[in-house]
Amino acid sequence: THWKHGGVVGVRGYGGGVIARYSDSPDKFPNVAAFHTFRVNQPSGWFYTTKALRQVCDIWEKYGSGLTNMHGATGDMILLGTTTENLQPCFDALTNEAGFDLGGSASVLRTPSACVGPARCEFACIDTLDICNDLTHTYQDEIHRPRWPYKFKFKISGCPNDGVAAIARADMPIIGTWRDALRIDQDAVREYVDNGFDIVGEVVSQCPTQALEWDDKAKKLNLKPEECVRCMHCINKMPKALRPGLDKGATIMIGGKAPLVRGPRLGWVLIPFMKMEPPYTELKDMVERIWDWWDENARTRERVSELIER
Repeated sequence: THWKHGGVVGVRGYGGGVIARYSDSPDKFPNVAAFHTFRVNQPSGWFYTTKALRQVCDIWEKYGSGLTNMHGATGDMILLGTTTENLQPCFDALTNEAGFDLGGSASVLRTPSACVGPARCEFACIDTLDICNDLTHTYQDEIHRPRWPYKFKFKISGCPNDGVAAIARADMPIIGTWRDALRIDQDAVREYVDNGFDIVGEVVSQCPTQALEWDDKAKKLNLKPEECVRCMHCINKMPKALRPGLDKGATIMIGGKAPLVRGPRLGWVLIPFMKMEPPYTELKDMVERIWDWWDENARTRERVSELIER
């Protein structure tokens, strides 16, 4: 079987979004001699209506195998298996009837993805849904038309819990955070303790920088704000008592990737704190400068982190 990203087959006006698959033994397996894949751009946070999903499934049963993967590693809706002659009719139906567009494949900006953020999570420090939607619409050309040395990924997590594993998988992880002090409801803390919660064993001793201290006499949880690294552990353990601060924004990281050419990497901090307010001009200006440098200096199939290391 041969898999090919971009250029072998496709739809009019797009250099990515369709992954070609051809069998080496078409005479033995004529029904899967060609079994191409569509990557369909997902909505922010993967919120669908049942009507939209039914439309996509009906179209895919008409033009393809009916097999789907919800969702691929980049967040796209993956439609597995169609023939070359059905690619354009299927794409036309997806866009004109269902209102969906293709995602990214090959050496492009892969489809940005985000956690559900403020739609369903009280810990979200940034509007992940709006950031993802804005970046997707701003960089349509970069998503659909390969021109770079290799792929580039945004992933947006609303808090340091990193629900979309951005740090491990994205060239530019955008992680919601705060820069003022953790908010502590001391009455709620005491309620946890009075109900038998082991605050020292479960929270204080587990703090990676010893930023928390339990005063058993005063029944008070004390914080050293300058020591807090905002790891979310204490908040996860005591969500009724602890909350992120009010001065919210994002930590911008660089260089995460899964193993392929030169092994896995976790992203590292590029900008500790950036306010994330529409239209996200500061973020876009920075990433476009990075793209220009990477495009000018990288070797073929060299990710940003690998170029930085080299």
